[in-house]
Amino acid sequence: MILSDYSPVTEKAGDWVTPEALSMVYTRYRFATDFCRGRRVLEVACGPGVGLGYLGRYADQIIGGDLTSRLLRQAWGRLSGTTPLVQLQAEALPLQSASRDLIVCYEALYFFEDAGKFLAECRRVLSPQGHLVLCSVNPEWPEFNPNDHGRRYYSARELSALLREAGFQPDLFGAFPVAAASIPARCLSWIKRVAVRLRLIPSSMAGKRVLKRLFLGKLVLFPSQVSETLAEYVPPVSVSPEQPVTGYKILFAVCRPV
Repeated sequence: MILSDYSPVTEKAGDWVTPEALSMVYTRYRFATDFCRGRRVLEVACGPGVGLGYLGRYADQIIGGDLTSRLLRQAWGRLSGTTPLVQLQAEALPLQSASRDLIVCYEALYFFEDAGKFLAECRRVLSPQGHLVLCSVNPEWPEFNPNDHGRRYYSARELSALLREAGFQPDLFGAFPVAAASIPARCLSWIKRVAVRLRLIPSSMAGKRVLKRLFLGKLVLFPSQVSETLAEYVPPVSVSPEQPVTGYKILFAVCRPV
């Protein structure tokens, strides 16, 4: 089903998540700070804006954009109107050509109706020396659980090919390595894979809460804003798209226009 309101599948303040999920959120935005210092930044699919204030401390200018008005209202209230926000479709960015030096887009590419058109828009909006930073779940991770509303998930090889076709030179990274599991953990992993295969895991954040407690134990509250003390930073590691990437849960791509 095509969504026009992504709030049910978006992590928001007050949701219960795992400590690792918080680390993933912090890692996304901490990773982007190396590219946004003193630059004009756009976050596409910013959701409730949890990372906009954090990136804004480093950027020269920052804009947040999302399709869902409900999420943008949450972002507006959280940021007290200090950050410009715009309702947008990823495939038709309402910005002038060469007007941004950095575009970040996290955990959203698989929802877009036309990923190629989105990347073409990024190519148009970016300055010649700009960067596009993407982050997405890795579908080659053995415990990957696709969202029911996801259109297409890209492996490292597929993501690299998609970006090259759109006129980018991508560098790919893996993050959150899959740890060697104990026997009880392997049993739990098997149960989770069966649940995924039988489509027993709900897509909404609320629906996942009970199963997260069952499979993953302790949960913590999702924050209203990213901060330096939020969680552990897990530096992404360079990976090759020429072979399967099964040892990492998350993929990052840093892309330069060519």
